[in-house]
Amino acid sequence: MNYFDQSLSSLHEKLVNKEITSEELTKQTLANIADVDKDINAFINVDEDGALKRAKAVDEAGIDADNLLSGMPIALKDNLVTKGFTTTAASKMLENFKPIYSATVVDKLANLNAISIGKTNMDEFAMGGSTENSAFKITHNPWDTTKVPGGSSGGSAAAVAAGEVIAALGSDTGGSIRQPASFNGVVGMKPTYGRVSRWGLIAFGSSLDQIGPITRNVEDNATLLNAIAGHDEHDMTSSDKEVPDFTANLNAGVKGMKIGIPTEFMAAGIDDAVKQTVLDAAETYKKMGATVEEVSLPHTEYGVAAYYIISSSEASSNLQRFDGIRYGYRAEDVKNLEELYVKSRSEGFGDEVKRRIMLGTFSLSAGFYDAYFKKAAQVRTLMINDFTKIFKDYDLILAPTAPTPAYGIGEDVSDPMTMYMNDVLTLPVNLAGLPGMSIPAGFADGLPVGVQLIGKPFDEATIYQAGSAFEQATDFHKQTPKMGGNN
Repeated sequence: MNYFDQSLSSLHEKLVNKEITSEELTKQTLANIADVDKDINAFINVDEDGALKRAKAVDEAGIDADNLLSGMPIALKDNLVTKGFTTTAASKMLENFKPIYSATVVDKLANLNAISIGKTNMDEFAMGGSTENSAFKITHNPWDTTKVPGGSSGGSAAAVAAGEVIAALGSDTGGSIRQPASFNGVVGMKPTYGRVSRWGLIAFGSSLDQIGPITRNVEDNATLLNAIAGHDEHDMTSSDKEVPDFTANLNAGVKGMKIGIPTEFMAAGIDDAVKQTVLDAAETYKKMGATVEEVSLPHTEYGVAAYYIISSSEASSNLQRFDGIRYGYRAEDVKNLEELYVKSRSEGFGDEVKRRIMLGTFSLSAGFYDAYFKKAAQVRTLMINDFTKIFKDYDLILAPTAPTPAYGIGEDVSDPMTMYMNDVLTLPVNLAGLPGMSIPAGFADGLPVGVQLIGKPFDEATIYQAGSAFEQATDFHKQTPKMGGNN
C-alpha cells in the first residue's frame, strides 16, 4: 500500500467502517517503508514494535469517529525528542540518545491516538538545505533519486512524497519545511512563531525555529496543524492566542482577496521556470477573483546575511550543552577535561555544524557583537517592518519557495555559500515570525516546483483557504513520482 490516492479523511473512513484496523494500517505502512525506503533513505529509525503495540491498543479502545488522527501512522523529524526512542538530530553526537520525555507535539499526537511510526532523516541539527549533512545517510528525492529532497526536513518531505506515510512533522528555521515541500511536490506549512510549542524540539535557532506539518494536500495539513497548535506552559514563547479550526474555510475561495508578489523575490538568480510557475499561479488566483499586484520588500537583499548571523549565534549558544559529559557522544583516550570537550565536539559534530558554531561564536564575541549580531537584529526589524507595511493593504504574499527545482546530490554541497542562497526566499518569513506554506504549483524538467503563500501573523487560516482554492483549480498535488530513478 502507498498513500498516493489516500487522505486522512479517506483512511479515517476506512478505519471507522472497520474496512481496516489501525494495526493492519500500521503493518502495511511498515511494509511499505521497508520496500520503498531502500531507495529513498527517508527514515533514520523505524519504531516497528512500538508502533504496532500502540496501534493494537487504539483498536482495542476503538477508533474515535470524530478524530481524523485516531489510529493514523505519522512520521516525526528526528529532532523531536521521543521518550524512550532514539532521537539523534542526524548527528553522531546523539547517535545513541534516548530521551526521558517527549516533545509537546509528540505528546499531543499520542493523546489523539496517532501512531508514531519512526524518525525521519534530516540535516544534522537542522543545519542545511539538502539532507546531505546527515551523519548517517543521504536522503533521495522520490521524483528523481539522483536529486536532493531539500532540507533540513528532507526525510519527512520525501517520506510523504514517496507514499511511505500519509503525513509527517518537520521543523523550519529558515525554510526547512517549505523548501523540501517544494522539491518533493508536497504541502509544507511553517506556522507563525509561537503558534506551535517548541518544547522538546532540539534547538537550532530559538527565535526562528517552528514545528509544522508536511502532507500531500492542504486539508490534511490544516488537520494536522489543528492537532499540534496551541499554548504550552513549558514553552514561554508559545502564544496563548486562540487556535481556530484551520479546516473551517477551505471551500470559501479567494474572491476579493488581495495578493502581493514581491519584486525582490522574482529578481535575478531565480530560475525562469520557477518564475513562470509563480506567474501562472497568479493568473489562476486572478481567475478565481483575487487581485494580484506587485509589491516590494526592499530589505530582502540583507536577509541572508542577517539570518546566518542570528541563527548561527543562537546555534552556538544552544549547542554548548553537547560537551561529552552529561549525555551524547564522548571521546575516548582523553587526558584532561579540556581535551574531553575539544575531542568530543570535534568528533561528534559534522563540518556544517562546526562552521555555524564558529560563525555564531565570532558574531557574539567581545568587540564584534555590535558590528555583527546587533546589526543583524536591526536588519531583522527593518524586514519585519517591510512585511507589516504590505499586510496593511494585502491579505497574502505569493512568491517562489526555492530559486530552482531540486538539484543533484553532491552538486552544491562543496560550496556552502551556494547552499545558503537556497534559503533566500524562505528565511525572511522566519526572521519576521510569519506563517508560510509551500504548495505544489508546477513542474520543471519533470521535477516539482512549489509556490509560497505568506500570511499575516497567526493567520494560517487564510493561507489554508487560498491554498485549498488553488488545489481545487489545479491538479499538481495529485501527481505522483515514478519511483526508482529518473522520470
